[in-house]
Amino acid sequence: MYQKRVEICGIDTGKIKMIKEKEKINLIRKAQDGDIEARNRLIEGNLRLVLSVVQKFVNRGEALDDIFQIGTIGLIKAVDNFDISQNTRFSTYAVPMIIGEIRRYIRDNTPIRVSRSMREIAYKAMNVKEEIFKHTGIEPTVDEIAQKLEVPRETISISLESISDPLSLDEPIFSNDNDNISLMDQVESENDESWTETILMKDRVKKLSKREKLIISMRCLQGLTQTEVSKKLKISQAQVSRLEKNAIRQIRE
Repeated sequence: MYQKRVEICGIDTGKIKMIKEKEKINLIRKAQDGDIEARNRLIEGNLRLVLSVVQKFVNRGEALDDIFQIGTIGLIKAVDNFDISQNTRFSTYAVPMIIGEIRRYIRDNTPIRVSRSMREIAYKAMNVKEEIFKHTGIEPTVDEIAQKLEVPRETISISLESISDPLSLDEPIFSNDNDNISLMDQVESENDESWTETILMKDRVKKLSKREKLIISMRCLQGLTQTEVSKKLKISQAQVSRLEKNAIRQIRE
């Protein structure tokens, strides 16, 4: 059992009693029937879920107490909307809800402005994503979200990307043993050698295997996740990851 003691928003998480899954289901049933005491007990007993998510947002420039409170709102929504008829653990359903609530808060408070229409599409896509996950327990693909909203998948990808958290140029985007690639490494330098680098890059890509080219195209040009690529190619995600890393290594050499 996780025993680390942390005080946040006046709550000593070390004193929070863990609730077993069977007991959670009973409490959820009572809470959704209007039992306030059961609802409060369920929320308090799952605050560790909020804490585990909050720790992923450290150094984002936001006060952790604020993030914790927003995450708790996500937990409350999970309690109110959890479908006990689905064969899904409560934590599996609650964590994405908590993350989504925090991300929405951060996006709404970001200094980077995105058009209203793009934000509306992005939020609709996020709501559809949460709804599908609620009923299936499986995170939907971009294609499934696009089909549900009757919007081109490219529009969904762009809208979700437009409201995502900005990355630092020093953010590592690939790591191989002790060799790290940062976002800065991928920014084209404005010097006389840039065109020769482009030629060398194209030449190196031509030497990749057919499957490696396909994976690089699907990942970098189409914006598919490794999971989506693995489904389309009917191979494991581990194989996709290995082939992608091998292709990037060859290109960098």
